[in-house]
Amino acid sequence: MSQVNPPFRADHVGSLLRPPSVLEARQKVAEGAMTRDELRAVEDDAIAAMIPKLEATGIQSITDGEYRRAFFHLDFLQELSGITVTDILTSTDPDGHVRMVPPKITVTGKLAHDKDVQVADFQFVAAHTNRTPKVCIPSPTMAHFRGGRAGIDIESYPDLDLFFEDLAQVYRDELAHLYDAGCRYVQLDDTNLAYLCDQKMRQEVIDRGDDPDELPRTYAALINSAIRDVPDDMTTAVHLCRGNYRSTFFASGGYEPVAEVLFNDLAVDAFFLEYDDERSGDFAPLRFVPEDKTVVLGLVTSKTGQLEDEEDLIQRIEDASRYVSLDQLCLSPQCGFASTMEGNALTEEEQWAKLRLVVSVADKLWGST
Repeated sequence: MSQVNPPFRADHVGSLLRPPSVLEARQKVAEGAMTRDELRAVEDDAIAAMIPKLEATGIQSITDGEYRRAFFHLDFLQELSGITVTDILTSTDPDGHVRMVPPKITVTGKLAHDKDVQVADFQFVAAHTNRTPKVCIPSPTMAHFRGGRAGIDIESYPDLDLFFEDLAQVYRDELAHLYDAGCRYVQLDDTNLAYLCDQKMRQEVIDRGDDPDELPRTYAALINSAIRDVPDDMTTAVHLCRGNYRSTFFASGGYEPVAEVLFNDLAVDAFFLEYDDERSGDFAPLRFVPEDKTVVLGLVTSKTGQLEDEEDLIQRIEDASRYVSLDQLCLSPQCGFASTMEGNALTEEEQWAKLRLVVSVADKLWGST
């Protein structure tokens, strides 16, 4: 079998459980007892200590675990001129479960890429590994979906086409600078294409005046515009997520409503797909995947510490290969282990065990990772 490189036969989505040192430092910053520069020094030490542990699992794509972020998307988006983040709230339901009210991203002015966001972070990882550094950034759709037209300043953008063009240009600028710094593997984290598989969320889109069948095409065009100038030797992937806050989720539904557009219109090289439980539906939508695309099956859950059975995972991969060639498939956890700094409900050792399992299964199926 040919090696997919990258994504790798055994891959991961990117975020890892934050160590206590980082969480404590973030709390001190919030209290005014530590500066941002001091926090970054703590993050540097934690990332440098984590990378050998990640490498020890056998994983070939190396991230910074998103240790520098509180949220997988906000910390990036709020660095872009013209974007404001508000309403980061939590509540407790009658059963005692903590629920997060997703923060509101609004466009309050003209979008611009006034500074690099991820370049220094990438350079730090690259300096600490001989493997392939991967940069994970939020999909540009994250700046539109929750607010829609109402979330975009009408004076700055009376025409939404201009908004989408400026948004794509911001991403083109960031990706160009990442490439110049040596980055060759970028993953766009996207909840919205997956949310459009959920009937309740599709209805919410209708209620606000948008078309849930048209939005996937709009978003595919946006992402394609964002990656338009990426050189051939930079791998681009998109990860679809149905929510991953402290082991909870926000959406359900199989990929069928978006599959044809997702796999055929979106010009990325690879798709990281959630498939860890019944909420993601069956593998039938994979019949739309073209022969030149790679699918990374997220069969190993990052939401609990219980370890999956190797033979069950192998069987599920073989089931998926009924719809798309085994040579186009890879394996990963369904999401990161800490899409927000609070992390999911498992231990660090359980996290590493999950990644070792992914590598072990990939070795058995493809003979390489």
